[in-house]
Amino acid sequence: MSKIDLEWLVTSDSITVYFEKPKNLPESFKYQILVNENIAGESDKTHFLMEGLDSSTSYDVQVNVVADGEILAESSRYHLCTNAAGKRLDVTKAPYMAVGDGNAMDTQAIQRAIDDCKEGEVVYLPAGTYKTGALRLHSDMELYLEEGATLQGTDEPEDYLPRIWSRFEGTEMLCYSSLLNMGELDHKSEPNCENILIRGKGTIASGGKNLAKKVIRLERELLKDELAALGDKIKECEKLDTIPGRVRPRLINISNCKNVRISGVTLKDGASWNVHMIYSDGIVTDHCTFYSKDVWNGDGWDPDSSSNCAIFGCVFYTGDDSVAIKSGKNPQGNEIGRPSRNIRIFDCKCAFGHGITIGSEMSGGVEDIKIWDCDMGDSLCGIEIKGTKKRGGYVRNVQVRDCKAARVLFHSVGYNDDGIGAKTAPVFEDCTFENVWITGRCLDHDGAYYDMDCMELIGFDEPGHALRNIVLKDIMLGIAGETKKQTVVLKACEGITIQNMSCL
Repeated sequence: MSKIDLEWLVTSDSITVYFEKPKNLPESFKYQILVNENIAGESDKTHFLMEGLDSSTSYDVQVNVVADGEILAESSRYHLCTNAAGKRLDVTKAPYMAVGDGNAMDTQAIQRAIDDCKEGEVVYLPAGTYKTGALRLHSDMELYLEEGATLQGTDEPEDYLPRIWSRFEGTEMLCYSSLLNMGELDHKSEPNCENILIRGKGTIASGGKNLAKKVIRLERELLKDELAALGDKIKECEKLDTIPGRVRPRLINISNCKNVRISGVTLKDGASWNVHMIYSDGIVTDHCTFYSKDVWNGDGWDPDSSSNCAIFGCVFYTGDDSVAIKSGKNPQGNEIGRPSRNIRIFDCKCAFGHGITIGSEMSGGVEDIKIWDCDMGDSLCGIEIKGTKKRGGYVRNVQVRDCKAARVLFHSVGYNDDGIGAKTAPVFEDCTFENVWITGRCLDHDGAYYDMDCMELIGFDEPGHALRNIVLKDIMLGIAGETKKQTVVLKACEGITIQNMSCL
């Protein structure tokens, strides 16, 4: 009998278990969750949230895969214990006295509560709208947003000062502080901040496109001589706002951190990317909803030269990638050489946006990525692996299973191509796609659907840098009942294995 290895996340009133999807399951099955030897529920998801539990209490938890009354796979029985209930530091009460009316600035009150928060305590935001600028978290703390609570960042750039050392689109630089900041960036260092929990049923929002426009306008004025000196080289960038736009704050900045969890909240309107983790380890995001539909570069969740990260049970309405895995840009990304590795993405849905992306900043390498039970059907790009010929680096060991996607793309892109090129082109290799439905129907930025090639499998047309060792197994193309011709584009490929590809 197959074994299931459980992982778990605990709070004072909940336990979440999650696990990698077993292989070779029948069409009809259920995951059966047992708590203290009693059936607590059944699910078709590889995660299960148990809420309303008693604090400081032990629970025995086990998961079985059941089909037709037969157990096909099982986990061991795990003895898990909820945390002790921490003392609440209510930001609306003395000595903090945050107003929470959406008009008064509550930055100082909330920051004081954060600074006071000790291990085992909780910064608590009851229902209300808390207008604030940049806030700085620290190790061993919890931030809880009650249902109806909104931590609302302003749209004024001065509220996100001072600038901090960060990384955007693959290059380290001084950027505006994000709304929530943790850790200090240092690519030569191990984690310097750890054990942070952000959770609840509230909303964390920033100034969105208004904040972005103001930052870009200020930065353009500061850089006017440098931008003028670039001349035609500015065309190597995606657009004229690319260089001044790189200093925009994110919604949540996680630098050199370990063991950070973001759970249950709505994440909204970062001025660029929403959750960005750099040189970090063990970052988990679950049961969150992302909104940034009208924000340029409005990515949802971006692990950047980070490891052992997971996202699950999340829904995306984003102005760019739902998830974008990165590892730096040439030449700095090649020199630093910190890959992103062991990233897991499961049970996530793109309702609007680009889908799941690796790159284009991947000069430090990306490896060991597992994606399962995701719906990227309503997206622009589906599942995309991309770079430019100048990047160097590699993408390898990507496994995609039991997913729906608008498209599957391996290709080179022409934007964000400034910078000195690496000595060799990138390598994309050793990737598997199994039981994936590719519709060939994309959702654009205007909310309109249009037909595209189902797959582009395009390597780099230099010797030794072709796309290689790609396995496609049980692939379904198109939409049932439609007569559109389904197409797969192959170029500069070596060792493409196809096992059972069919048109619906």
